[in-house]
Amino acid sequence: MKYTEIVNDVEKNVLHTYNRFPIAIERGQGVRVWDTDGREYLDFMAGIAVFALGYHYPGYDEALKAQIDKVIHTSNLYYHEPLARAAGDVIASTGLDKVFFTNSGAEAVEGALKAARKYAWLKDGKNDHEIIAMAGSFHGRSIGALSVTGNDHYQEPFRPLMGGVKFAEFNNLDSVENLVNETTCAIILETVQGEGGIHPADPAFIQGVRRLCDEKDIVLILDEIQCGMGRTGKMWAYEHYGVRPDILCCAKALGCGVPVGAFVLNEKTAKSSLVAGDHGTTYGGNPFALAAVDAVFKLYDEADILTHVKEISVYLAEQLDQLAARHESVKAHRGLGLMRGLELAPECPVGQVASKALGKGLLIISAGGNVLRFVPPLIITEKEVDEAVAILDECL
Repeated sequence: MKYTEIVNDVEKNVLHTYNRFPIAIERGQGVRVWDTDGREYLDFMAGIAVFALGYHYPGYDEALKAQIDKVIHTSNLYYHEPLARAAGDVIASTGLDKVFFTNSGAEAVEGALKAARKYAWLKDGKNDHEIIAMAGSFHGRSIGALSVTGNDHYQEPFRPLMGGVKFAEFNNLDSVENLVNETTCAIILETVQGEGGIHPADPAFIQGVRRLCDEKDIVLILDEIQCGMGRTGKMWAYEHYGVRPDILCCAKALGCGVPVGAFVLNEKTAKSSLVAGDHGTTYGGNPFALAAVDAVFKLYDEADILTHVKEISVYLAEQLDQLAARHESVKAHRGLGLMRGLELAPECPVGQVASKALGKGLLIISAGGNVLRFVPPLIITEKEVDEAVAILDECL
């Protein structure tokens, strides 16, 4: 189909919940995509931190094609080999004990919230438990996930939301401690806030929250849907801080393009929360999706992706520092690994920068607070970093 035909059909038939960029992507290879008119783009948003291995990484497509030839779906009423393999991969990488596979990150958050409330209910039999979330956070758009998302813009049209949620200030331990009471059952936060503007947790903050949860028997939920799966240079961002959650939420790069998420529980929480009949999913954890998960873990290991991220992220950070120094419109540069942001001055709207970059062959997106967000495929090279920075230099 031609570009105009695609746009006309989409606008006619698809609910308008996204303002789309004016291109229709047709194919991808490595860290680049091509539109229906044959124009080439360097992809520095990776499907919003999804395509960690880029497009058509050797071995990935083959694993999915092999699974298609076996079975795509069975339901969770039966065992299958991809479930066994993928579950083992996730447990080994997280240091946690039990996993539940979902279709998305929002579903992972929903499951984590249910597990935390069930854990508290089993302790005292009460239904008055509260959850502490963070201002500036983003956990998804389903009602439960939206209820713990600290942004009025997303919440306002859909209130009343799930009750019993209070919001603390991210990286302010005192603000968390001031909200804790005998009804607090969980604290949920992103190890690196993404949509809120690319804000990594301060070590003292996240370590303090972990101690507080241990002291009060509160479930700590870490949302690493965007910052997990190697994006920060470690498989899970919490590894930078010497802490471990009671429940971990992950998705996005977990399947590198196939829709799959998970919430992962430690032994304490798993033993005293959800049981048969408490939670379920028809498609979640199907053989096709979990063949992708297993392939991703194997390919990460074979290519030593984490070492590459550690090395290339240093180079990206240096180049972004230099870019920021050249432009007064760049007010701050922050991030961790290959999850970085440039905060722009109000007179330099991030949407205009992203649009100009698109016209010059670079796909890049924004985050909250007028921030230009960098979440490229984890396989980028110095040459591709130089290309992206040169385009942004012109745009700024």
